[in-house]
Amino acid sequence: MRQNKIFYAVVKYLFKFLLKIYNRCSAHWLEKFNPDEKFIVACNHVSNLDPLVVGCFFPRRLKYFAKEELFHNKLFGACIRALGAVPVSRNDNASAAGALRGFMKLYQEGSDVLIFPEGGRSLDGKLQPLEGGVALIAARTQAPILPAFIKGSYEAMPTGSSIVKPKKITLTFGKPLRFSEEVYKSKEGRGIIMAELEKTMKELAALN
Repeated sequence: MRQNKIFYAVVKYLFKFLLKIYNRCSAHWLEKFNPDEKFIVACNHVSNLDPLVVGCFFPRRLKYFAKEELFHNKLFGACIRALGAVPVSRNDNASAAGALRGFMKLYQEGSDVLIFPEGGRSLDGKLQPLEGGVALIAARTQAPILPAFIKGSYEAMPTGSSIVKPKKITLTFGKPLRFSEEVYKSKEGRGIIMAELEKTMKELAALN
Protein backbone atom coordinates (compact mmCIF):
# COMPACT_ATOMS: atom_id res chain seq x y z
CA MET A 1 0.00 0.00 0.00
CA ARG A 2 2.81 2.41 0.88
CA GLN A 3 4.52 1.65 -2.45
CA ASN A 4 1.27 2.46 -4.29
CA LYS A 5 1.03 5.81 -2.50
CA ILE A 6 4.65 6.63 -3.28
CA PHE A 7 4.23 5.69 -6.96
CA TYR A 8 1.04 7.75 -7.15
CA ALA A 9 2.81 10.78 -5.67
CA VAL A 10 5.79 10.41 -8.02
CA VAL A 11 3.60 10.03 -11.12
CA LYS A 12 1.28 12.88 -10.14
CA TYR A 13 3.96 15.44 -9.46
CA LEU A 14 6.11 14.40 -12.42
CA PHE A 15 3.21 14.86 -14.87
CA LYS A 16 2.12 18.04 -13.08
CA PHE A 17 5.62 19.48 -13.44
CA LEU A 18 5.76 18.54 -17.14
CA LEU A 19 2.31 20.01 -17.81
CA LYS A 20 3.25 23.26 -16.08
CA ILE A 21 6.53 23.61 -17.96
CA TYR A 22 5.58 22.31 -21.40
CA ASN A 23 1.91 23.37 -21.59
CA ARG A 24 1.92 26.24 -19.06
CA CYS A 25 -0.94 24.35 -17.46
CA SER A 26 -2.79 25.96 -14.56
CA ALA A 27 -5.89 25.24 -12.51
CA HIS A 28 -8.43 27.73 -11.14
CA TRP A 29 -11.14 27.24 -8.52
CA LEU A 30 -14.37 29.27 -8.46
CA GLU A 31 -15.03 28.02 -4.94
CA LYS A 32 -12.43 27.01 -2.38
CA PHE A 33 -11.93 23.25 -2.26
CA ASN A 34 -13.61 21.64 0.76
CA PRO A 35 -11.47 18.68 1.90
CA ASP A 36 -14.37 17.34 3.97
CA GLU A 37 -16.54 16.69 0.88
CA LYS A 38 -16.22 13.83 -1.59
CA PHE A 39 -17.04 14.75 -5.18
CA ILE A 40 -18.11 13.42 -8.50
CA VAL A 41 -15.93 15.52 -10.80
CA ALA A 42 -17.66 16.05 -14.17
CA CYS A 43 -15.38 17.38 -16.90
CA ASN A 44 -15.56 18.03 -20.64
CA HIS A 45 -13.49 15.66 -22.77
CA VAL A 46 -11.53 16.67 -25.88
CA SER A 47 -8.19 14.89 -25.54
CA ASN A 48 -6.40 11.87 -24.06
CA LEU A 49 -4.58 14.44 -21.93
CA ASP A 50 -7.73 15.31 -19.98
CA PRO A 51 -7.55 12.55 -17.32
CA LEU A 52 -3.91 13.42 -16.67
CA VAL A 53 -4.67 17.13 -16.34
CA VAL A 54 -7.57 16.66 -13.93
CA GLY A 55 -5.82 13.88 -12.01
CA CYS A 56 -2.70 15.99 -11.51
CA PHE A 57 -4.43 19.17 -10.38
CA PHE A 58 -7.23 17.73 -8.24
CA PRO A 59 -6.04 17.66 -4.60
CA ARG A 60 -6.83 13.97 -4.06
CA ARG A 61 -6.55 10.77 -6.05
CA LEU A 62 -9.49 10.31 -8.40
CA LYS A 63 -11.02 7.13 -9.78
CA TYR A 64 -12.11 7.40 -13.39
CA PHE A 65 -13.00 5.55 -16.61
CA ALA A 66 -10.32 5.18 -19.26
CA LYS A 67 -10.67 3.34 -22.54
CA GLU A 68 -8.80 0.06 -22.46
CA GLU A 69 -6.62 0.99 -25.47
CA LEU A 70 -4.75 3.47 -23.27
CA PHE A 71 -3.43 0.56 -21.20
CA HIS A 72 -1.80 -1.19 -24.17
CA ASN A 73 1.39 0.77 -23.49
CA LYS A 74 2.51 -0.79 -20.22
CA LEU A 75 4.40 2.24 -18.90
CA PHE A 76 1.65 4.74 -19.73
CA GLY A 77 -0.97 2.30 -18.49
CA ALA A 78 0.84 1.93 -15.17
CA CYS A 79 1.06 5.71 -14.82
CA ILE A 80 -2.61 6.42 -15.45
CA ARG A 81 -3.57 3.45 -13.29
CA ALA A 82 -1.54 5.07 -10.50
CA LEU A 83 -3.58 8.24 -11.04
CA GLY A 84 -6.78 6.24 -10.57
CA ALA A 85 -7.70 5.04 -14.06
CA VAL A 86 -9.96 2.00 -14.41
CA PRO A 87 -9.99 0.34 -17.87
CA VAL A 88 -13.36 -0.09 -19.56
CA SER A 89 -14.45 -1.08 -23.06
CA ARG A 90 -16.88 1.41 -24.63
CA ASN A 91 -18.27 -1.44 -26.74
CA ASP A 92 -19.11 -3.58 -23.75
CA ASN A 93 -22.33 -2.37 -22.16
CA ALA A 94 -22.06 -4.93 -19.37
CA SER A 95 -18.56 -3.66 -18.56
CA ALA A 96 -19.74 -0.04 -18.57
CA ALA A 97 -22.69 -0.88 -16.31
CA GLY A 98 -20.38 -2.79 -14.01
CA ALA A 99 -18.00 0.15 -13.88
CA LEU A 100 -20.87 2.47 -12.93
CA ARG A 101 -21.84 0.16 -10.09
CA GLY A 102 -18.21 -0.10 -9.08
CA PHE A 103 -17.78 3.67 -9.06
CA MET A 104 -20.86 4.03 -6.85
CA LYS A 105 -19.25 1.59 -4.44
CA LEU A 106 -15.91 3.41 -4.60
CA TYR A 107 -17.62 6.71 -3.86
CA GLN A 108 -19.51 5.21 -0.94
CA GLU A 109 -16.24 3.79 0.36
CA GLY A 110 -14.57 7.20 0.26
CA SER A 111 -13.14 7.85 -3.23
CA ASP A 112 -13.70 10.90 -5.39
CA VAL A 113 -14.64 9.88 -8.94
CA LEU A 114 -14.08 11.55 -12.30
CA ILE A 115 -16.68 11.27 -15.05
CA PHE A 116 -16.60 12.60 -18.61
CA PRO A 117 -20.35 13.05 -19.11
CA GLU A 118 -20.15 13.54 -22.89
CA GLY A 119 -19.44 9.81 -23.11
CA GLY A 120 -16.40 10.22 -25.36
CA ARG A 121 -13.97 12.76 -26.72
CA SER A 122 -15.30 15.70 -28.68
CA LEU A 123 -14.07 15.58 -32.28
CA ASP A 124 -14.16 19.35 -32.75
CA GLY A 125 -13.16 20.56 -29.28
CA LYS A 126 -16.67 21.83 -28.48
CA LEU A 127 -18.88 20.64 -25.64
CA GLN A 128 -21.09 17.75 -26.75
CA PRO A 129 -24.51 16.65 -25.35
CA LEU A 130 -24.18 15.06 -21.92
CA GLU A 131 -25.10 11.47 -21.09
CA GLY A 132 -26.96 10.47 -17.95
CA GLY A 133 -24.46 8.27 -16.10
CA VAL A 134 -23.22 11.09 -13.92
CA ALA A 135 -26.77 11.90 -12.78
CA LEU A 136 -27.41 8.23 -12.00
CA ILE A 137 -24.33 8.03 -9.78
CA ALA A 138 -25.15 11.35 -8.11
CA ALA A 139 -28.76 10.35 -7.43
CA ARG A 140 -27.83 6.93 -6.04
CA THR A 141 -25.02 8.25 -3.82
CA GLN A 142 -26.49 11.73 -3.10
CA ALA A 143 -23.08 13.13 -4.04
CA PRO A 144 -22.20 16.73 -4.89
CA ILE A 145 -21.01 17.20 -8.47
CA LEU A 146 -17.92 19.33 -9.08
CA PRO A 147 -18.07 20.66 -12.68
CA ALA A 148 -14.73 21.17 -14.42
CA PHE A 149 -13.75 22.50 -17.81
CA ILE A 150 -10.48 22.10 -19.72
CA LYS A 151 -9.36 24.49 -22.45
CA GLY A 152 -6.34 23.94 -24.66
CA SER A 153 -5.91 20.17 -24.44
CA TYR A 154 -7.67 19.79 -27.80
CA GLU A 155 -5.09 22.05 -29.41
CA ALA A 156 -2.28 20.28 -27.55
CA MET A 157 -3.37 16.74 -28.44
CA PRO A 158 -6.54 16.38 -30.57
CA THR A 159 -8.19 13.07 -31.43
CA GLY A 160 -5.89 10.93 -33.56
CA SER A 161 -2.70 12.68 -32.48
CA SER A 162 0.09 10.86 -30.65
CA ILE A 163 2.19 13.98 -30.15
CA VAL A 164 1.64 16.61 -27.46
CA LYS A 165 2.10 20.16 -28.73
CA PRO A 166 3.24 22.96 -26.39
CA LYS A 167 -0.17 24.65 -26.30
CA LYS A 168 -1.39 26.37 -23.16
CA ILE A 169 -3.89 24.39 -21.08
CA THR A 170 -6.20 25.78 -18.41
CA LEU A 171 -8.44 23.83 -16.04
CA THR A 172 -11.33 25.53 -14.24
CA PHE A 173 -13.18 23.90 -11.36
CA GLY A 174 -16.65 25.40 -10.98
CA LYS A 175 -18.83 25.70 -7.92
CA PRO A 176 -20.06 22.31 -6.67
CA LEU A 177 -23.64 21.38 -7.51
CA ARG A 178 -25.44 20.25 -4.38
CA PHE A 179 -29.01 19.02 -4.45
CA SER A 180 -31.61 18.29 -1.80
CA GLU A 181 -32.47 14.75 -0.77
CA GLU A 182 -35.88 15.33 -2.36
CA VAL A 183 -34.27 16.01 -5.75
CA TYR A 184 -31.94 13.02 -5.49
CA LYS A 185 -34.84 10.67 -4.72
CA SER A 186 -37.52 12.09 -7.03
CA LYS A 187 -38.43 10.65 -10.44
CA GLU A 188 -37.52 13.96 -12.02
CA GLY A 189 -34.27 14.20 -10.08
CA ARG A 190 -31.90 12.93 -12.74
CA GLY A 191 -33.35 15.34 -15.28
CA ILE A 192 -32.94 18.23 -12.85
CA ILE A 193 -29.34 17.23 -12.14
CA MET A 194 -28.49 16.90 -15.83
CA ALA A 195 -30.09 20.24 -16.72
CA GLU A 196 -28.16 22.04 -13.99
CA LEU A 197 -24.90 20.33 -14.93
CA GLU A 198 -25.31 21.13 -18.62
CA LYS A 199 -26.08 24.78 -17.82
CA THR A 200 -23.01 25.02 -15.59
CA MET A 201 -20.72 23.33 -18.11
CA LYS A 202 -21.80 25.82 -20.78
CA GLU A 203 -21.11 28.68 -18.37
CA LEU A 204 -17.62 27.31 -17.67
CA ALA A 205 -17.00 26.98 -21.41
CA ALA A 206 -17.96 30.64 -21.85
CA LEU A 207 -15.53 31.65 -19.08
CA ASN A 208 -12.69 30.04 -20.96
